[in-house]
Amino acid sequence: MPTIEELRQTRIEKLKKLQSAGLLAYPAKTNRTHSIAEALAQFNKFFKSKKTFILAGRIMAMRGHGGATFVDINDGSASLTTGGSGKIQALIKIDKLGEKGYQFFLDVFDIGDFVEIKGKLFTTKRGEKSIVAEDYKMLSKALLPLPEKWHGLQDVEEKLRKRYLDIIFNPEVKEMIRKRSIFWNSMREFLVERNFLEVETPVLETVPGGADARPFKTHHNALDIDVYLRISMGELWQKKLMVAGFEKTFEIGRQFRNEGMDAEHLQDYTQMEFYWAYIDAEEGMKLVEEMYKYVAKKAFGTLKFKIKGFDIDLGKKWEKYDYVSTVAKHTGVNINEATLPEMEKALQKLKVVYDKNGFNKARAIDSLWKYCRKQIAGPGFLINTPIEVSPLAKKNEKNQKLVQRFQVILAGSENGNGYSELNDPIDQAERFAEQQKLRDAGDPEAQMHDQDFVEALEHGMPPTCGFGVSERLFSFLMDKPARDCQIFPLMRPEN
Repeated sequence: MPTIEELRQTRIEKLKKLQSAGLLAYPAKTNRTHSIAEALAQFNKFFKSKKTFILAGRIMAMRGHGGATFVDINDGSASLTTGGSGKIQALIKIDKLGEKGYQFFLDVFDIGDFVEIKGKLFTTKRGEKSIVAEDYKMLSKALLPLPEKWHGLQDVEEKLRKRYLDIIFNPEVKEMIRKRSIFWNSMREFLVERNFLEVETPVLETVPGGADARPFKTHHNALDIDVYLRISMGELWQKKLMVAGFEKTFEIGRQFRNEGMDAEHLQDYTQMEFYWAYIDAEEGMKLVEEMYKYVAKKAFGTLKFKIKGFDIDLGKKWEKYDYVSTVAKHTGVNINEATLPEMEKALQKLKVVYDKNGFNKARAIDSLWKYCRKQIAGPGFLINTPIEVSPLAKKNEKNQKLVQRFQVILAGSENGNGYSELNDPIDQAERFAEQQKLRDAGDPEAQMHDQDFVEALEHGMPPTCGFGVSERLFSFLMDKPARDCQIFPLMRPEN
């Protein structure tokens, strides 16, 4: 069995033979007249026309039979919306190309190469739609072989590291990428149709705001200052746009959190956030429920899903879960009355693993809730969140210990987060000060004091609802780990 390097060297020799014949191994263009999907979709019409067509694609298989070789080529043109195929069989025959032309093809072309085939369409005796070659052309010589056709890549890490190869042989991955595109585009479509304005806000920030998260830090050489990669989808910037007089804005983009990696958490991922002036959390929940149903139907064609063992129906009535009573129900702890030591004791009894670095009441409450949420199927909204874990949300007007926040609960996890946004500048400054104290005490996820944002609020921001959802929702609807649902996930470099 030849080694990869030996196979590569053999292909380099074929490359040299091609070049010695005065032919290009990597021409800049093809004379392709149709995609394979187009040719197959109108096959009967094209076949009857007796016209010559030029198709192009990657050689996926070669089968020789005497003076003929059947070659499967694929150009990836299968329709993203209606299905169809991007693969066709090409017949390379000695009586069409001559002995010299036929032998040159066998001597130079390999599985994995990109080829252009010029010829007429026909149907084989077995009924397979094909093209018979009158001429051919190399479009790109592959120097490394593709993985073995029937087994592909077996190692999970290798599949993610060489995703381009996994896609070639795994139609499920290609379909996932297609659905991912529809997922985000349909969300954009939903918001634009409702007069939301798409905006772009800074990725580099001097003060990372909008979330409780540990940021990535880097240095800006031109300004000679340290900056951070954003940890939210421009939350504080979009609120400044509310101050500026915009009514509805949203952004879809990448954000970054320098935290742990697991099935639900990534460090570099896509997020959408919208802000809508003159409405509150109650109105926001109505829009979010409608949006989730719209996106699910567009991307997956259904509202019913099997996620982490839960049977989920987005079409049924969405429940509302009270934060305090839900925690009390599942843990026996009244978070409004319990002390920090009592909460910590409860966590230990429940065998909940938590980070003791910078541990405080807010982290204790959050850890208790995370234990409870695993048992809730949804779909529904978590409401009446304690103020300790929501420094940017507006207080509940009837209970100052709670805030006007809502979180989408789906299959035991949070899949979206919204607020009646805090627009009282004095209250906001006080909460930032408390967050800074927690940060100074060792909590790396506590928020920094952002005086510029407080100043913006002092100019007045109308009542506003904000909401954000990450690609975690997509991975849940796919019922796969978040990393598997990224096209090219971040991987540790190979040694």
